[in-house]
Amino acid sequence: MPTWLKNALDYTGEWLDYQMRTTRQPGCSIAVAYKGRVVFERAYGYANAVKGERLTPRHRFRVASHSKSFTAAGILKLREAGKLGLDDAVGRYVDGLHPVVAEATLTELLSHGAGLVRDGADAGQWLDRRPFASEAELRAALAEPPVITPNSRMKYSNHGFGLLGLVIEAVTGEAYGAWISRHIVAASKLKESIPDGPAATGVPVARGHSAELPLGHRVIIPGDNPTHVLAPATGFVSTAADLARYFASLDPAATRSVLSPASRRAMLHKQWRDPHSTVVSHYGLGLMMGSAGGWQWAGHGGGFQSCLSRTAMVLGRELCVSVLTNATDGMANPWSDGVIKILKTFADNPLPSARARNWRGRWWSLWGTEDLVPFGDKVMLAAPALLNPFSGAEEITVTARDKGTISLGGGYGSHGEDARLVRGRDGRVKEVQLGGACLVPEARAKAEMKKRYGG
Repeated sequence: MPTWLKNALDYTGEWLDYQMRTTRQPGCSIAVAYKGRVVFERAYGYANAVKGERLTPRHRFRVASHSKSFTAAGILKLREAGKLGLDDAVGRYVDGLHPVVAEATLTELLSHGAGLVRDGADAGQWLDRRPFASEAELRAALAEPPVITPNSRMKYSNHGFGLLGLVIEAVTGEAYGAWISRHIVAASKLKESIPDGPAATGVPVARGHSAELPLGHRVIIPGDNPTHVLAPATGFVSTAADLARYFASLDPAATRSVLSPASRRAMLHKQWRDPHSTVVSHYGLGLMMGSAGGWQWAGHGGGFQSCLSRTAMVLGRELCVSVLTNATDGMANPWSDGVIKILKTFADNPLPSARARNWRGRWWSLWGTEDLVPFGDKVMLAAPALLNPFSGAEEITVTARDKGTISLGGGYGSHGEDARLVRGRDGRVKEVQLGGACLVPEARAKAEMKKRYGG
């Protein structure tokens, strides 16, 4: 692992720790893979905050729509075997469909271009008000016409991926769960992933949590309900480590994968742009695509009643980031973007010089905290409270072991003023002086505030 990546991951851990504390999220699990190997794995908070059960990297999460990327890989695997074609009409494999639905191609279903209903007339399963649909209910919904003109725009459809599961069953003669477990999950050497819940007895599971409102406190959402025929769209249970390994293997540059490079490139081909979003994003064949800080990523997100998650492989960098959270207001998407932006910042900047190496750490004042992060002879003042901690970061140019100048700062800051490290008798840095402001360690900041303002 290159030194810049190790430094970036060290800071990622510190940043996420602060984010967890300031947002009061119940739990978060993260894994980062480099060249297909997990090089960073950490869990924060609780698997069950009510019971006080600490979260570990081995706890399983409902990863919901990540399932679509497994199902898409299954379809591409069957195409490689000559069992089907992406331009085939779905009615060739599944009967009883509305005539217009039956004309939809597998590509249209994989890319959400078939115009199908998202979740049927009653989407109460997403509000924990009803079980997920049975096969009979799914087939009844698909006997109705599409809700919009096919191939007119992207229209996300869980029912469409449920239909792809029926295609896999028709072609293989096996149940979806059994076939996908053997040919995609096991073939990818994943040990902590299953196509549908609940997990087996004794397997640690991260329980979901509501938001604090409207009750004023979080309650547990079990998240152990099976998704039945919609498992191909939303059933999967997994860990951040397994997802990081799996999605890393979908990169066309990966050396080991269940799919050929051609199939992986097909999954990454941009079929649709989200037509109603302020953030540019696209959908391929079972893969979402976006960017963070100028780096392009592909992967998938997931939202279950109990968990929000996202996994993103950074294209051309052999990196993959998976962030899993266990609350309905979980921060998986912005934290995933934040991690990628941190990685890019470290990749784009030089390793710290010997002179700047000691300018590091988290320093506090009444106004919050700043992180000193050295690069070359410069030190960035990162803000761990931000979703991109390096956004607009001021810089110190180090001129001596413990002295420097604030060489880049906003018009309302201390640009051009002195910066210095103040050491105690033991030689350790005890405070940081930035212009006229003095920043201290957290314990000292807490003690000062208690003394001045009370407990």
